Amino acid sequence: MNLDHLPSLKATIEQHGLMAKKSLGQNFLLNMDNVRKVARAAGTLKGVTVIEVGPGPGGLTRALLEAGAEKIIAIEHDARCVLALQDLVIEAKGKLEVIPADALTISPQDLTSGPIKIVANLPYNIGTPLLIKWLHNLSNIQSMTLMFQKEVALRIVAKTRTADYGRLSILCQYLTTASKVFDLPPGAFSPPPKVTSSVVHLVSKNLTEEELALTPAIERLTHAAFGQRRKMIRSSLASLLTQDQILENNIPVTARAEELTLAQYIQLAKTIQKTIF
Repeated sequence: MNLDHLPSLKATIEQHGLMAKKSLGQNFLLNMDNVRKVARAAGTLKGVTVIEVGPGPGGLTRALLEAGAEKIIAIEHDARCVLALQDLVIEAKGKLEVIPADALTISPQDLTSGPIKIVANLPYNIGTPLLIKWLHNLSNIQSMTLMFQKEVALRIVAKTRTADYGRLSILCQYLTTASKVFDLPPGAFSPPPKVTSSVVHLVSKNLTEEELALTPAIERLTHAAFGQRRKMIRSSLASLLTQDQILENNIPVTARAEELTLAQYIQLAKTIQKTIF
C-alpha cells in the first residue's frame, strides 16, 4: 500500500496538536526510514492480525500497511491520537481498526481468534508491564517486535554471569526466542528521550502444556533468587529448597543467582513444582 500522498507525520502532529505527553510515556518516531526498519524486523505480515500499542501519529502504522499487513488493530490511550488516525483508517480501507483504550486492560486474544503478531513502539512507562502481561498468555501470539529503553532490551536478552541477567531474562528466554535487533539514538524521536532505545524480536516457543505449567514455579524461584542476588542460593532459595535438593540437581549451593543457567533454573523449578504447586 502506497501512502506517500498522505500528510507527513510532522504535519499530522501540527494539525492535531499532538505534543507528546510525558504522562503517557510518548516519544514519537517521525523518520519513516526508521519505522520501516521496525516493521521489517517483524517479518512477513501475511495471514496474521498485527496488534500495535501506542501508534501516536501513525508512523509505524503506515509502515506496517506498506509492508503488507492485512489487518492492524491499534490500541491508543490518547484521544488526540485516535482522532488524528482517522484519515489513515479511511485510507486503509478496512485494514486498520483503532481501539481507544489502555492496552494494560486488554488481552490480544480478546481482539482476534487468529494468529497474532504484536509490533509496537511501546510507551516507556508501561513497556515492561505489558511484556510480562503478554508472556503470561502467548496463545496465538507468533511473535512480538517491540521498542524498549535499551536497558530493558539488554535485560531481556542477557546471558548468565552478566549484570543484566535476571528474572526478566529467564522468563523471556524460557517462553520465547529473544534477540535484540537494532538500537535507535535519542535523536530519532520527538521529543528525544534521555536514553537509547532498542528493538527486540521475541518469537514464541512451541511449548507443551506441561512446560507452560512450569512458568509459575520459575517465576517464584527467580523472585527468591534475584531478590537476594548477592547471596549464595543456599540462602536465597532456603524458603523453597533444601541444600540437598539443590545438590541433587548437580548445582553448587555456593552459586549466586546470576551464575545459574536457564536450564538449571528449569531443573530447580521442576523440583519445587512437585512440593509447592
